[in-house]
Amino acid sequence: MSALTGGRQCGEVRYRIKGGVSHNHFCHCRMCQRATGGVFAALAGAPRSKVAFEGPLSVFESSSVAERGFCARCGTPLTFAYKDSEWMNVTIGSLDDPQAAPLEMHWGIEGRVPWLELGDGKPAHATGDGLEAHQLERLERMVSHQRGGR
Repeated sequence: MSALTGGRQCGEVRYRIKGGVSHNHFCHCRMCQRATGGVFAALAGAPRSKVAFEGPLSVFESSSVAERGFCARCGTPLTFAYKDSEWMNVTIGSLDDPQAAPLEMHWGIEGRVPWLELGDGKPAHATGDGLEAHQLERLERMVSHQRGGR
């Protein structure tokens, strides 16, 4: 795969990802719910060095350790990234071809709403499951900047 492209609903911000995406997941954590206005965020990951933006990407520091990119004109959520990570996630729905980012797992399942039944059989992890020590330390020092907390 040479590149994936995507952008905002108004067309003002576009992006291009060299190569493919991975770690495609639905994040059910409370912060992602608030950031997207949905009961989960659909996210696909790529190294920051492989993602290029055209147009003005606005950024909201949603916590002391993470930022979320969006379009200031139309409000479309576009990215999530830990500040100290070489990786970033784009919203799968903002890809021109969302089918290029098939679901691999669920994340942040401690925030999953009980009435949501997807029945996809994909692995499901609580936010801290399987993380390395430095990743757990990042979560422990996180302070939410979203109204209403996590």
